[in-house]
Amino acid sequence: MTLTELRYIVALAQEQHFGRAAERCHVSQPTLSVGIKNIEEELDVRLFERSKSHVRLTPTGRVVIAQAQKVVELAQGIRELAEAGRNQLSAPLKIGTIYTVGPYLYPHLVSQLNRVAPDMPLYTEENFTPVLRDKLRNGELDAIIVALPFSDPDVLTKPLYDEPFYVMMPSNHPWTALERIEMKLLNKARMLLLGKGHCFRDQLLSVCPSLRKVKLQAKDPKDPYIEASSLETIRHMVASGLGVSVLPLSAIENSHYAPGILEARPFADPAPFRTIGVAWRASFPRPRAIDALTDSIRLCSITRG
Repeated sequence: MTLTELRYIVALAQEQHFGRAAERCHVSQPTLSVGIKNIEEELDVRLFERSKSHVRLTPTGRVVIAQAQKVVELAQGIRELAEAGRNQLSAPLKIGTIYTVGPYLYPHLVSQLNRVAPDMPLYTEENFTPVLRDKLRNGELDAIIVALPFSDPDVLTKPLYDEPFYVMMPSNHPWTALERIEMKLLNKARMLLLGKGHCFRDQLLSVCPSLRKVKLQAKDPKDPYIEASSLETIRHMVASGLGVSVLPLSAIENSHYAPGILEARPFADPAPFRTIGVAWRASFPRPRAIDALTDSIRLCSITRG
């Protein structure tokens, strides 16, 4: 079996779809199928159950894939070691962020990193925490910026900054007369929240658990709260007068609306906040690149309030 074929079975195990696995490996589907068949014939065991609609791992397949994953990671580590031996701050750094951080951090981070490590370009992406976790583990990303706590075997984390939550409302909302917002008021408002899968939604529901009891029916504008796909979508709906929402401070300060349309207020103590941190594989061979990244983030005005 070859390293390439091991990458094929790992990709198929993760994607559970031949077409997506082939696309991820940058090969045709027949090429992927032949490579997987070669491994199964060599090992004389079936790794996958195949049907017209599903691809599932067999019990033996789960064990084999776990070992294949380790081999692929070690091979990626060898490549990274070679790159690191040349210059830790010259190769591109692949980072990912959660959706509620990237749009507000990247514009500040890129300019700071250009000063700290001008020869280290960034590959950037935004995604959900579980997807970023998988891409970090698989070597597709070098570091991810997520809300803490975050734990994964053989992954190191470092807190970067604390970010308070603010209530955003239309400028004509009665809460604008208040200096600070009591958390219990949210239970009586028509709230706009991110959809399922966003960790910021989970954090908000954890500090205001009574919101969980409200049934979501976003098609009815009279419902107590409505789901949205992004913080920017929420901002537009709040500006239109549909309801109120809670946003992290970085999103509050990065508004493109003219004065007099939106207002924001902090929470009364104890005010909710989130801790944003960076996570990277303990085996990542470019520690100076991680240091440059964390130093640059801490220099960003977005992280200093």
